Amino acid sequence: MKKKLLAVLLVASMATSIVACGNKGQKPSSSNNGDGNTTAEATKINTDTTTLKVLLGSEPDYLDPTLNSSTDGAALALNTFVGLYTLDENNNCVPALADGEPEVSEDGLHYTFKLIESKWSNGEELTANDFVYSWNRAVAPETAADYSYMFAPIATNEDGTLKVEATDDYTLEVELNAPCAYFYDLLAFPTFLPVYQPDVEAANPDGTAPGAWAQNPGFVCNGAFTLSEWKHNESMVYTKNPNFYRADDVSLEKLEFMLSDDDTAIYAAYNNGDLDFVDQKIPSDEIESLKGNPEFHVLDSLGTYYVGFNVNSDIFDGLTPEQAAKMRQALSLLIDRQWIVDTVEPTEKTPADTFIPDGMADGNGGVFEAADAGYYDATTTGAGNVEEAVKLLEDCGYSFTDKGDGTYDISPALEVTYLTNPSTTHEGVAALIQQDWGKVGIQVKVETEDWNVFLEDRKAGKFDIAREGWIADFNDPINMLEMWVSYGGNNDMQLGKNPTPQAPDWTEYDELIQEIYVETDYAKRAELMHKAEDMLMSTYAVVPVYYYNHIYLQKSNVEGVYATTNMNIYFMYAKKTAN
Repeated sequence: MKKKLLAVLLVASMATSIVACGNKGQKPSSSNNGDGNTTAEATKINTDTTTLKVLLGSEPDYLDPTLNSSTDGAALALNTFVGLYTLDENNNCVPALADGEPEVSEDGLHYTFKLIESKWSNGEELTANDFVYSWNRAVAPETAADYSYMFAPIATNEDGTLKVEATDDYTLEVELNAPCAYFYDLLAFPTFLPVYQPDVEAANPDGTAPGAWAQNPGFVCNGAFTLSEWKHNESMVYTKNPNFYRADDVSLEKLEFMLSDDDTAIYAAYNNGDLDFVDQKIPSDEIESLKGNPEFHVLDSLGTYYVGFNVNSDIFDGLTPEQAAKMRQALSLLIDRQWIVDTVEPTEKTPADTFIPDGMADGNGGVFEAADAGYYDATTTGAGNVEEAVKLLEDCGYSFTDKGDGTYDISPALEVTYLTNPSTTHEGVAALIQQDWGKVGIQVKVETEDWNVFLEDRKAGKFDIAREGWIADFNDPINMLEMWVSYGGNNDMQLGKNPTPQAPDWTEYDELIQEIYVETDYAKRAELMHKAEDMLMSTYAVVPVYYYNHIYLQKSNVEGVYATTNMNIYFMYAKKTAN
């Protein structure tokens, strides 16, 4: 029988969900085109009602849900695997393979999940032992999962394995370190999805290639679709899985994915009827003309686009940690955020003054930043901050010559490299930042890398400055903060990783995150999370630019695709008509 504490946790979780939804179910945005009429251009449609043609992004980094750390990879994982919980079309976290809600102990630490009977795509029974194996694999050091830290709420044994046990084929027992209001959200996240042990181990006999099992079509999964064809860097075909637990609700026979970074070619393919759905990859110079088109959608999301600095970069050599932070602060002040959101992909984005996005819940029934004015005025133009930026850079040993036109020459010469991936949006932002930093004489070299190389170079710290973005995996600030622990796989800024003399000491931050994990007073927990964000922002290694919203194109003959505030996209219940 469920105890009273479960009700308390569910109330906290529901409060989180309500804030997360924003204007869920919102209609496509519309705007006036200047003559009193709204634009609504029709495009060609594809009449094959069995197949949905989709663009999510370029070649995926990983199809293994345990190893994936990108939003497009998460969408692929969520349409090929399913876990104990999932998110529905209303952004609510609901049972999937869990047979209703679990029994929870009075202290909120012990969960007993009953599982429904379900199968892998090869017809074998899926059992509670599959979750025990998959979760322990995710936290094993040899797996090197970027998201292994997300299992921190679950207690561990002395050998480092999780306190998770299958007491029979359809009963899973889970022990937590402390009550966790967002635990159900974790269970719906890709890293918590089960993987098929025989496939994983057969493809990785020596333990050196943990993701090898999911690199070719035909791997075993348990979601709505299975990968049947893959032409690398070109296309992927997913086929309906008849063993999916809700196969009767899946009307599509196939998902066909175009793999591309070329948003101009993508847009042409959409207009020609070769794509039914395009996520994000829309040329920025087409956005204005699309406003008012019923096929163009702008939805709320919880995420932050930011500039990231590698704290161990050579550009900070010879500086103290305090001076290095001042140098990054100066570069932050020079960025004209309002100019960026008005010029590049103008979809009414908000300039960002904090890393944790507007509207995120605080885990205590409120909104995290409601009483916080932010760390700076994000609407102040970069030009208006030039003098302050110059003073900060002078404290770092640079000198300046005023050119009399609001710009400066810097000495010694400073050249930095800004790394991004191909996209009219990302390259457009890079070009504007290049101009902003040029006002004080800094030379900016913009380099672009293909998506997978870009991800790996950021993760390995092979960059000075890079474009970054983080979409919240669930609606709680801890998700925006725990990624920066020194052992975190998503800590691209290298905070606490192989620290150099110019890098900040990150021990206190690691300890603070652990304190947040076990704090049961939700008001105090919110205070600790504010403290953690203060520490992060004081480094200026993470420089917020704007808060994301989610844009996509969807043909008028398609319905039932839904996207959540963490930009996960679910295609399994989509339907397509001939006109």
